[in-house]
Amino acid sequence: MSFIDHLEALRWHIIRAVLFVFVAAIVFFIFIDFIFDQVIMGPTRNDFISYRAMCSLSHTLGMGESLCMPAMTMKLQVTSVSGTFMSSITIAIALAIVVAIPYLLWEIWRFVKPALKPAELKHTRGIILWVSLFFFIGAAFGYFVMAPFTFNFLSNYKIGTAALLEYRPTLEDYLDTLIDITLGAGLAFELPMASWVLSKMGIITPAFLRNYRKYAYVALLIIAAVITPSPDWGSQMVVVLPLILLYEISIFISARVVKNEAKKWEEWS
Repeated sequence: MSFIDHLEALRWHIIRAVLFVFVAAIVFFIFIDFIFDQVIMGPTRNDFISYRAMCSLSHTLGMGESLCMPAMTMKLQVTSVSGTFMSSITIAIALAIVVAIPYLLWEIWRFVKPALKPAELKHTRGIILWVSLFFFIGAAFGYFVMAPFTFNFLSNYKIGTAALLEYRPTLEDYLDTLIDITLGAGLAFELPMASWVLSKMGIITPAFLRNYRKYAYVALLIIAAVITPSPDWGSQMVVVLPLILLYEISIFISARVVKNEAKKWEEWS
């Protein structure tokens, strides 16, 4: 295929992907009231499933109220005439992109597939499933764990006497934070897949990941300390342990890839 033919093929992949997201966004927009009340505003309600589960877990483990979060009072304000309408569109598009991740990855794979050799195609078997699975697990972790911790901490944080301060963030600010946390966690959980790809390319090695393990742990602990609502170790461990586990899984995957590549090179030699 010529360069122009490649561009034509890419154009149709992009068009199909955009249409899929557009249709999904329309569906979400139709049910926007239910989605806003039950999904978007879920982490701000004191009866949110994560708060009840954390508190129940705390009591079961004999940790008292360490994982129970204080009551949260958060009222959002809209500062523009079109604020609610534009926020509805933002919610619909964000949810449509999340749901469309497997299809978007499939379109990317279809575009790249003709350029892959049979051996390379063998290595891509199931990659869409695994990438999508890690993303959805990460997005769920961000929504059900990180978002409640973050909003609870920020809504109860006080500065000075706070007598003249009223906590009332804008709807746009709240949505940006929720979307960033959810999508950011989804991308963070792609660390094992990124480790697999980068190890295949020879960019990283398990030795490199092990050498920087202590710095990675410190960074993860700092992140957990910032977003957890209380300074006790139990709350911080709930957030940091899954991230540490991902890092260790990445080291294991990198080691397996390097070992397999070395074995193939030995056989070829």
